[in-house]
Amino acid sequence: MKQVTKGQWSGYDTYILHSRELEVTLLPRLGNNVISLWDRKENREILRRPEENDLSYYLQKPYHFGMPLLIPPGRIREGQFQFEGTSYQFEPNSAGGHHIHGLHRAQSWCVSDIEEDEEGCAVTTEFNTADDPRWMEQFPVPLKFEMTFRLHDARFKQTLKVSHLGDKNIPFGMGYHTWFMIDGEPDRWKLELPVQSVYELNNELLTSGNLLPLGELEALNQGMELSGTNLDTVLRIGDEQSAEALLMRDDGYGLRYTADKEFFRHWVIYTKGTADQFLCIEPYTWLPDAPNLDKEASFTGIITLKPGQTLAVSSHLEVIYPEL
Repeated sequence: MKQVTKGQWSGYDTYILHSRELEVTLLPRLGNNVISLWDRKENREILRRPEENDLSYYLQKPYHFGMPLLIPPGRIREGQFQFEGTSYQFEPNSAGGHHIHGLHRAQSWCVSDIEEDEEGCAVTTEFNTADDPRWMEQFPVPLKFEMTFRLHDARFKQTLKVSHLGDKNIPFGMGYHTWFMIDGEPDRWKLELPVQSVYELNNELLTSGNLLPLGELEALNQGMELSGTNLDTVLRIGDEQSAEALLMRDDGYGLRYTADKEFFRHWVIYTKGTADQFLCIEPYTWLPDAPNLDKEASFTGIITLKPGQTLAVSSHLEVIYPEL
């Protein structure tokens, strides 16, 4: 079962990683998204999967399904910012004339490697920003992205490698907008998330640079019930806390979602209205509107990429099964 097979979604090739526990479906040619994570033991979809008739909506908002990669994540005020004397203008694409969720959308990645061995299986994909004119118009920096997806039993790992091929320092931020299914049963699920504080947002959902106490969200540190929650909240991880989310069902089934603490310092929790079908657990390296905040990088999470530098950032998802 530790193999990679090919499939189709709405006319586009997919690559499916198989283990005894899971099937992970990748869509490289439309944004390199993980569009499905099927639990073979539980016979359930772990992620919000797009249906075949969702293609037009998917192309408009690909970050509404699966585990989409955001480069950079969150909103940027009017799409404008400056960094080390250079001005950048991203396309305003949201209410209020702001930019949201980055330049990476439905670009075509190519599969560069497939591995199958006794330990598991993996697919590596690549994308060069210089091949995307719209990207280069907004962020004229040649970057090479390589993503390795590895499946081992009930554990799935993503590693993004970013190589800076340009000639000046640039700000870099990334995140994932991961859509977990809670199956219309929010009363059965709890979210445990080690966090320290809440980032204040204004009425346009832009970060102010101020930190607020957790208040009722203090329950996240012990395990917060999802029933009745309505969240679109940016949270800060404390220095001594791990970057790990634990989403548990009342029968002992659950998901452990872990990000590389060296880079991921923030979570966004989004329920899309009152929690019912979905819970988005979103690890971010930088804050929404990070380049426009008058704060140090230790606060905003901005990574300064230097010419010739290569950066590797990982995240892990593990399925937890009830003890029999």
